[in-house]
Amino acid sequence: MRAAWYDKQGPAAEVLQLGEMPDPVPGPGEVRVRVTASGIHIGDIGKRQGYWGSTMAYPRVIPHGDGTGFIDAVGEGVDPQRAGERVWIYLAQSYRPFGTAAGFTTVPAAHAVPLPAAIPDEQAAGLGIPGITGHRAVFADGPVTGLSVLVTGALGAVGRAAVAVARRGGATVVATVRHPSQVAEALEAGAHHAIDVSAGDAAEQILDATGNRPIDRVAELAFDSNQDVNERILAYQGVIATYATRDGSPHVPFWPYAFKNVTVRFLSNDDFPEDANAAAARELAAALQAGDLRYPIAARLPLAEIVRAHRLVEDPATAGRVVLTP
Repeated sequence: MRAAWYDKQGPAAEVLQLGEMPDPVPGPGEVRVRVTASGIHIGDIGKRQGYWGSTMAYPRVIPHGDGTGFIDAVGEGVDPQRAGERVWIYLAQSYRPFGTAAGFTTVPAAHAVPLPAAIPDEQAAGLGIPGITGHRAVFADGPVTGLSVLVTGALGAVGRAAVAVARRGGATVVATVRHPSQVAEALEAGAHHAIDVSAGDAAEQILDATGNRPIDRVAELAFDSNQDVNERILAYQGVIATYATRDGSPHVPFWPYAFKNVTVRFLSNDDFPEDANAAAARELAAALQAGDLRYPIAARLPLAEIVRAHRLVEDPATAGRVVLTP
């Protein structure tokens, strides 16, 4: 099969290689998927670059955790009727060396989710890492029916998923964006209220939007930067579920959080409980099928342009998902 890989961490142009590799064979409990689209997320870039202290657990890595395709072979213990099924896959390269930047990949059967024909490859190919993270940020502490949920960075890959599933779950969704031109887009993505944080006091705007009702849960993109805002807007026993921070050792306002009995939940996509992954996969697939979740697509490129694709994902100016077609 044709594949892309790296044997060491570093810049895309220096470490990414293209060539032929043997087709993988599914092990017990696994399926082999003929990949039709490979999604790229900032987490894939981080693994390749060595961000966050990550190292290579394998001498050679085929990158990318997410993708779509067709099951063409099954391992021992998997229903043979699944052969031929169109699927989207997640965690292909989580604690495994073989991701989706290749003609074929193997994953545990549960990580290959049936994909209805009406959903385009490019929408589902990048769903796993950001979508499941967004779902977990909203639902890790139970249902949200009747609650208020704040989604920061609502037009990012994780944020869009969090907005969609929170609204579908019965929450009042408040979204934050960084430019007035993004307000309408956030509302179109499913938020009940959209706050432009560049327009003034973010906490004041959030509480004005909710009629001064405190926020029950925050799906947090910037844990370090938003401490003061969250301190002011959180309800008693509120939850901050955070999946990113610029400062790896941020200041935390301990006593204000303690007096409100706030929970801070730190999230890492590779290590969610399997039942949480399965619940997220079901709801995300339903959100895609219903049209409640849609991602803008910035580029769809052939596997041979993987270096360009990685550079686009690294560029903050790229608006939308980047998808490879092996």
